[in-house]
Amino acid sequence: MTASDAPAAHSLPARCAAEAVGTALLLAIGLSIVIFDLGRSSPLATVLPSVAGRRALTGLLFGTTGMAIALSTLGRTSGAHINPVVTLAFWLEGTMTPREVGAYVASQLVGAVVGSVPLLAWGGDGRALGYGATEPGPQGIGLAFAGEVATTFVMVTCLLAFVGSRRLRRFTPGIFPILYCVMVWLEAPWSGTSTNPARSLGPDVVGLAAHSYWLYVAAPVLGSLAALASRRVAPVLRDLDVDVARVSHFALTEIHQIEARDNAGEPAADHRVDARVNLPGR
Repeated sequence: MTASDAPAAHSLPARCAAEAVGTALLLAIGLSIVIFDLGRSSPLATVLPSVAGRRALTGLLFGTTGMAIALSTLGRTSGAHINPVVTLAFWLEGTMTPREVGAYVASQLVGAVVGSVPLLAWGGDGRALGYGATEPGPQGIGLAFAGEVATTFVMVTCLLAFVGSRRLRRFTPGIFPILYCVMVWLEAPWSGTSTNPARSLGPDVVGLAAHSYWLYVAAPVLGSLAALASRRVAPVLRDLDVDVARVSHFALTEIHQIEARDNAGEPAADHRVDARVNLPGR
């Protein structure tokens, strides 16, 4: 089967719209969970008085929200990056063009702000938590920065390890509930566990407070770059083939990915081989 036989690719505007809506849903639902679980008048506190336990539950539910978006029609359309550092990682793996990266990131940031507007309905509980904002803990900016680098490194490494394995890639969305359950439980007191510049932008904009936003751009980007660098040298990871810029629905072979690589000067025939192995039943 050649590239011309593959399913028609979604247009870039359609993919960007899916990224915007997906990111908006991640923040509207995910940060509502944060406010409900950790707010000062949360009824959950009587059922689960342990703050650490509620953090773990919050991370689990936040990750489940991201998983649901990845498995939805939105994920089928755009690949469900819903995070600029995920888009950055796929670009550095050679599966996206600079034009696509810019469009995806812009869509994610716009979606994050739009998705945070409904959080104003939480009133005093929302304001008390900065509408789910991330900010450095009492340990200081240094530990917050280190925490964001470390958690983003782990997230991107796990993502690429699953996407790069033909055997594991279909399970990729399932890593996020477990991953964020553990990371939020352990690391949230340091930085709030963002790993996502869009996730941190939305509540800062609607709450009109910066909360050291530069940290939630610089540290996740650095963590993502470190993950990419380690993949090049780690014995298990360096042999993986990350050939698709999506978190789920890998049976869909996107023509735009083939064209992106062809435009980069690589032989078209090579990418038609990639297309064949990604089709259902292969």
